[in-house]
Amino acid sequence: MPDTGLDRAPPASASRKFQDRSLTGKGEPRAFVSLQRLTTLWFNTGSLCNIACQNCYIESSPHNDRLGYLTAAEVYEYIQEIQENGLPVEQIAFTGGEPFLNREFLPMLRHALSLGFKVLVLTNAMKPMQQRGSALLDVQRQHAAHLTIRVSIDHYLPDRHEAIRGHGTWGGALTGLRWLCANGFCVDVAGRKLWGETETSMRAGFARLFAAEGLPIDAADPNRLVLFPEMDPRAEVPEITTSCWGILGVRPEQMMCAWSRMIIKRKGESHPVVVPCTLLPYDPQFELGRHLTDAAATVHLNHPFCAQFCVLGGASCSSA
Repeated sequence: MPDTGLDRAPPASASRKFQDRSLTGKGEPRAFVSLQRLTTLWFNTGSLCNIACQNCYIESSPHNDRLGYLTAAEVYEYIQEIQENGLPVEQIAFTGGEPFLNREFLPMLRHALSLGFKVLVLTNAMKPMQQRGSALLDVQRQHAAHLTIRVSIDHYLPDRHEAIRGHGTWGGALTGLRWLCANGFCVDVAGRKLWGETETSMRAGFARLFAAEGLPIDAADPNRLVLFPEMDPRAEVPEITTSCWGILGVRPEQMMCAWSRMIIKRKGESHPVVVPCTLLPYDPQFELGRHLTDAAATVHLNHPFCAQFCVLGGASCSSA
């Protein structure tokens, strides 16, 4: 099994960072992002997953139920709030855990598509999705133009994919990916920048895989093959100050939390809440309220993932 680099001990200096919402460990003003225009709304359907990936940012597994299953009725309420308040949401996205484990997921999916939203679904394409194949085909026949399925394939080599996802996961994922493509679904693939390999090399490797499998996915298109930067909370990560925007040549309005929000439901809670993005479901400081109309608060980048994934990694979970 190749070294994934995920067993590093946390640096001693890390304890002094990401403690104060407004100031960095050095006392400098922390960078923040204001909501510009809510165009993407995510729903975390629940943190349970059929597999346990190494270094999963949301710690999904067959045992982690810290985020309970959303119900279809709860999803409908937020979509109704979008409509009643004229919010500019264009895309509804579903993540987990594994969304297809939620028994009410397909009604949620149908509802969002029936209202004309673009819909993105993140999945490992394994048995939970495959067992819903007949119903999913019916959704596809009705709403193909608005539905995108993003499949997680961490690397183009089986041993590296399985180093993250576990023995036997490669075959299951490829079976689901082949099925989706053969049935005309719009499919993206998500990989991980984990092994120090250049993006050019990664895209070339995935291109070979897609060609060998006869899959109509353009590995050169960053919207069809999304390569995510690695997030490791134990790594030494620089804090982002207000002056970093100019130094790094990026703008706050480019960050996910400038145009997206996510709905989660913590285990044991009576109702869902809104958080800024897909990366921060557990940290209570990022809870923005129960309703979308209450969730326009400024987001201070007081978490390592803000730096690793968004600011320095330049990544976004949403699709074009």
